[in-house]
Amino acid sequence: MNDALPSQQPAMEEELVCRCPEHWPKWAGKDMDFAGWCVHRMKIAAFAHMPVSYEVYLDKQTQNIADLGLTEKWPGLVLTRTGWFGGEILRVLEPESSPSRSVEYLTPPFHVNVMLHEGGIGTVTRTAQIQQSNIYAAKCKPKELYLAHLSCPVCAERKGGEKILLIRRWIPGQQTQRRMKDESKR
Repeated sequence: MNDALPSQQPAMEEELVCRCPEHWPKWAGKDMDFAGWCVHRMKIAAFAHMPVSYEVYLDKQTQNIADLGLTEKWPGLVLTRTGWFGGEILRVLEPESSPSRSVEYLTPPFHVNVMLHEGGIGTVTRTAQIQQSNIYAAKCKPKELYLAHLSCPVCAERKGGEKILLIRRWIPGQQTQRRMKDESKR
């Protein structure tokens, strides 16, 4: 029998910590060029597009950024790209000079299309398909897809539901490249 008073019993529940950004840029519905942006890039483990030990990598990246004395442009905004056996996470930094191999500037061109998905990760497929169709309709070729979770189940109610930014890098198709080249000659 346990003789300890209720206030003396060890806590059985862990408090959930929300890592979602409080502020994020208004990119939704836009095509942008991220070329020249300073980012901290870290490889992560993944299996079948599911990140493995994601929280550990986030903690490690946060500590690395702090150790380097760098400042995030939007604290907590993490761009995640996964594949079958690995992926990467990126955080946008204030422009800085750093000797770290993890800090780099995105090389041009780095065109992206951004869509806001209102819902959880389980319902993101349809939004990703619409985004890809829009890129093809613009005669461009879709490349990597980055996800940025703006809210999670912990903070979803406070932020008006779960929200995920889909950031799809694209490159101009051959027809678009020719048209751009012709227009630059005028």
